[in-house]
Amino acid sequence: MTQHTLWVITGPTAVGKTALTVAFAKEREIPIVSCDSRQFYQELSIGTAKPTKSEMDGVPHHFINSHSLSSPLSAASYEVEAVETITTLFETHSDVILTGGSGLYLQVVLEGIDEMPKIPEEVKNALQSDLEIKGLDALVDELQDRDPVYAQHADLNNARRVLRALEVIRASGQTFSSFRKSEKLQRPWNTKLIILNREREELYHRIDQRVDIMLDQGLLHEAKSVASFKDEAVLRTVGYQELYPYFDGEYDLDRATELIKRNSRRYAKRQLTWFRRMENATWMTPKEFEAKYLNLSES
Repeated sequence: MTQHTLWVITGPTAVGKTALTVAFAKEREIPIVSCDSRQFYQELSIGTAKPTKSEMDGVPHHFINSHSLSSPLSAASYEVEAVETITTLFETHSDVILTGGSGLYLQVVLEGIDEMPKIPEEVKNALQSDLEIKGLDALVDELQDRDPVYAQHADLNNARRVLRALEVIRASGQTFSSFRKSEKLQRPWNTKLIILNREREELYHRIDQRVDIMLDQGLLHEAKSVASFKDEAVLRTVGYQELYPYFDGEYDLDRATELIKRNSRRYAKRQLTWFRRMENATWMTPKEFEAKYLNLSES
């Protein structure tokens, strides 16, 4: 059995992953690989809670500011690049940390990604048109009718996931679930999976605080600066998608702020649903993680 260990430290947004992971990495001199699907991008910092240079505290971070919005990184491409990076790091380190809250990007590193059929542009365009004209509920009904197995477990509030599944179904004539792997890849390393969590009210309070801090730090300016990419999937996400209607005068800033906080809490709930499906995980509070793994002095 290999002596290499991939420490996977994940958890919902605002749980406190960054500080704990950096402290853990610094003590053990371990490099960090990010699997946060929005922190890859150089143009996004505030709305993604990207760690600052100071917060990185000298610890090498990979896949932070590594790509541009003009060349988005798909989950399939990330799998190839991340596994290659981790493999290279294991040549000089016995341990590597993988951290972030993007469940799909985490999963592709641990288990690989399903091979899906190529989707013709006309299928994508037709579905996008249906979404705009009929709305998401109609597409959800279609997905539940054509692939009830996948629909039972899917996040049906996530338009991107619903569209992706229907693209495969319409293009292939087969269910989306039929393309999903029945066997997981076996990576050539040991995996130690730790999922951080807090009491719900405490987590939601931290989320609300984080949104206020982001706005104080200049989230509005950042969202405006990348407005040309607002229709891209990476910006149809919490913290950005709520601001473009505000810029267009559809509602005021108080309403936009309320929506960001509400949608961030809902995102955390979806993350936790995803993490609960992960096998061989150790669930811990941040305090339990500190007590077990960190030699922190009282301050």
